[in-house]
Amino acid sequence: MKNSKWSQFTSFLFVLPYFVMFVCFLLIPIIYGIYISFHSWDLLSKDRPFVGLQNYIAIFDPGTHLNSVFFNGLFNTFKFVIFSVPLLVVIGLLLALLVTNLPKKVQGFFRTVYFIPYVVSVSVIAIVWLWLLDTNSGLINEYLSVLGLDPIPWLTRIPYAWISIVVATLWWTIGFNMILFINALNEVPEELYESASIDGASSWKKLIHITLPTIRPVMLFVFITSTIASFNVYGQPYLMTRGGPGNQTEVLLMSIVDEAFSQRQLGSASAMAILMALIMIAISVIQFRINRASEEGKFKRKNKKGVGVWAKRKNQSF
Repeated sequence: MKNSKWSQFTSFLFVLPYFVMFVCFLLIPIIYGIYISFHSWDLLSKDRPFVGLQNYIAIFDPGTHLNSVFFNGLFNTFKFVIFSVPLLVVIGLLLALLVTNLPKKVQGFFRTVYFIPYVVSVSVIAIVWLWLLDTNSGLINEYLSVLGLDPIPWLTRIPYAWISIVVATLWWTIGFNMILFINALNEVPEELYESASIDGASSWKKLIHITLPTIRPVMLFVFITSTIASFNVYGQPYLMTRGGPGNQTEVLLMSIVDEAFSQRQLGSASAMAILMALIMIAISVIQFRINRASEEGKFKRKNKKGVGVWAKRKNQSF
């Protein structure tokens, strides 16, 4: 009995640091943010009256400033998610497939090369790509001028601004997804590939019927984490385009920060942040449900096929 209680106490001590950090830096800020969102909270005023759902109502009122700011930022954020997430998943998987098919001696080198940008801060990434993409003095436009081509306004016109932000994001974060996919590929049983080779399966069929189904849980994880990370985009558009041209690359987090610190309205900014969090939760839940429905449908089809084969054999035996 004493050993059991001591074991429970020891387990609690291991969990305690994480629990304290979770409460102090996540749970309390969330609760306090919800509290602020129900108030008219001016940073320079001591008078912070309770307004109930007024901040949320103003966001959905088409005639208000909050409505235009919130939905412009949300629309731009969705555009970035749509542009970036498929590339983050597909290119990450392709790089993983390429690296795992290289000789063992050089795999470590290429893993390091692709992963290094991920450990660099977003400010450094932005500086590098500003140096490359600046319209007047960027390295890429310098090479274009040498070739007799006109300079491209990478950061000051649409769609070039979005292309620049997405490319910089891919270069920065693709190494992390690649490492996840490499670990997943290494877990695929080699016996499956050997059996497929004996049956005469091509590399494409091995990929479609063995590799992708086996690493599907990791693909879902990468897809969800990439979506959440892309929804939280802030540093790249802020540092590279400042939300321009106009406000066409001003994402939702930029709108929230501007409302909180430039307009000094923490109440409405908190309401926008809470809605953003709810949207992200809803997207994650939908992704999980779609994957579960797909898995259940696949399981039912397999069972139905198995029952049909068994019934056919039974009839033939009689």
